[in-house]
Amino acid sequence: MLERKKDYKAWLYLGIPLFLLSVFTFYPLIKTIFISVFTQYDAVENAMGSMFNLDAYRTIFRDKNFIRSIGNTLLLVFISVPISTVLALLIAVALNSIKPLQRIFQTIFFIPYVTNVLAIGMVFNVMFSHPFTIGLVPEGLINTLFNTSIDWIGVTALRKHWMLVVMIYVIWNALPFKILVFIGGLQNISKQYYDAAKIDAATPKKTLLRITVPLLSPLISYILITSFIGAFKSYESVLSVVGGVGRELDRKRWTAVAYVYDKIGIPGLDGNNVSYYSRGAAAAVILFLIIMVFTFINLYASKKRVHY
Repeated sequence: MLERKKDYKAWLYLGIPLFLLSVFTFYPLIKTIFISVFTQYDAVENAMGSMFNLDAYRTIFRDKNFIRSIGNTLLLVFISVPISTVLALLIAVALNSIKPLQRIFQTIFFIPYVTNVLAIGMVFNVMFSHPFTIGLVPEGLINTLFNTSIDWIGVTALRKHWMLVVMIYVIWNALPFKILVFIGGLQNISKQYYDAAKIDAATPKKTLLRITVPLLSPLISYILITSFIGAFKSYESVLSVVGGVGRELDRKRWTAVAYVYDKIGIPGLDGNNVSYYSRGAAAAVILFLIIMVFTFINLYASKKRVHY
């Protein structure tokens, strides 16, 4: 009787989260899949239409803007996530090893995490700004400091330039949370391991690679998985840093999420008799599948590399 009572309470506690997940996660996901296969979905009337096929998927894979947006997203993911994770780990180790002003430095590194993403992105936009006409407006801070005249984020900016700015911003913005997590993990590592390393005259590099990294591997795995998921969904960071006039994002700078947002905002059908909304839903499903694949790869790799 007591066990049944405990089960009843457990299901009661789980009921509200399950209900919220069903309403705000599972239902939207299932409906998005249906919208992507009913290719004449009418967003105004919320009507699925009668065409059940994969034309929306065929259309987006023939769309060079979608292919480019996936390429931009993958480039952002596979460069920013590893670099930001390694930097965060090194900074956390450095902060954990110093005693004077440790709390102050931790607070300084954590400030970007509680600052509005769009506001910081606009600051980066101003820092890397470049005038269209020489002498019309002052050069941005970066061009002034390095005595250059490069269009980093303007309409004539090369992909390598605006992507570099976005990378710097994304990496810098991702550091605070990762540093906080790593510092918490470092403070839970017993000092006996480091004392033993000192007795064995281990170098700082060996101590980091043989003690710190293995003992932090569960946290590193968690950080990598969540960071990959977050980076695949990048949109605000790109929009705020390299958005154009009126904060509109040039098609060549779209990420996968930007492509989805663009299509779900267009009413009617395209030239292939496919709803733009269905195209956006298909792109969202493809992005979801890509995230799932890389998440499972990370989980599989963590089984062999993570030490609990």
